[in-house]
Amino acid sequence: MKRIFMLMSLCALLYQTSCTSKAEDIKESESKLVVSSPVRMDTTITKDYVGQIRSIRHIELRTQEKGYLQKFFVDEGQFVKKGQLLFQIMPILYQAEQKKAQAEVNFAEIEYQNTKSLADNNIVAPNELAMAKAKYDKAKAKLALAQVHLQFTEIRAPFDGIIGRFLVRPGSLVDEGELLTELSDNSKMWVYYNVPEAEYLDYQNEANKDSSMNVNLLMANNKQFEFPGVVETIEADFNNETGNIAFRATFPNPKGLLRHGETGNILMGVPLKNALLIPQKATFEILDKKYVFVVDKDNLVNSREISVGAEMEDLYAVSEGLAENEKILLEGLRKVRDHDKIVYNYQQPERVISHLKLYTE
Repeated sequence: MKRIFMLMSLCALLYQTSCTSKAEDIKESESKLVVSSPVRMDTTITKDYVGQIRSIRHIELRTQEKGYLQKFFVDEGQFVKKGQLLFQIMPILYQAEQKKAQAEVNFAEIEYQNTKSLADNNIVAPNELAMAKAKYDKAKAKLALAQVHLQFTEIRAPFDGIIGRFLVRPGSLVDEGELLTELSDNSKMWVYYNVPEAEYLDYQNEANKDSSMNVNLLMANNKQFEFPGVVETIEADFNNETGNIAFRATFPNPKGLLRHGETGNILMGVPLKNALLIPQKATFEILDKKYVFVVDKDNLVNSREISVGAEMEDLYAVSEGLAENEKILLEGLRKVRDHDKIVYNYQQPERVISHLKLYTE
């Protein structure tokens, strides 16, 4: 009986020791922090620039004749086709002028035919026939001019587009050249944005003359426009006051979502060569300065200020403050203080970056 009791006690002791050992192993594993290192690689950063959205054709529609606006055939914001009648200026006066000019043409033609008949029979001199012909040609020219004036009473769309706001109303007396409205061709859109000189030089150095650079447009609702654009031209001169130069990107607009006068942000990819990258989550801020915890050879952590050269989604490109072979604390930044000794698991930086959202080249 005594032996049985001793055996049971020994088993209980062994079981307790085993459980305690497992608990300590679990606790030690849970207390280990995650450490990684910076990594050098080529990547692409996305820079954004404030852009002004413009129609590829945006014109003013003005009157070419004076008169009363008799009728409107369209409404504001309406899509119109090339040649479609938009406005009608009261044509009565110009119709009367055309009829008068037509009558003069008819009279001059009869006079010319009579003179020609006499000239063919050598009754009148050739000069008289030439004078009759000149009068006839002059009358026809006056008729053509009257017809042009009459045509100008009809204002038609010079191209497919969207009508802007009306600046006059039916019945208004308008002068020649008075502004009626505007017309926008939104089939494609031009987006102008300003690029600093240094970034312009980088772009020109990296640009492939045989291909165009694609850019994206972030709209005012913070959503990306579904169709990418292409940088097609750069202005000739820098703005001496700002040090910027204007780029122009062209975007297709098949659904008509973009309108003249909108604003947005151009998202342009800029190559970044041999950049030293670290995850953003490995940093913390104090008074607008960024820091990381560096792990030394004795496993002690020390905070260190770094300079960020470029910012990407989930990543920073470090310009100063870190070396490629140093170890930095990746997770558990709030659990440590300066000079704390830690136990950690090391993760390869390539593996860390591969689990982030950003795709690098």
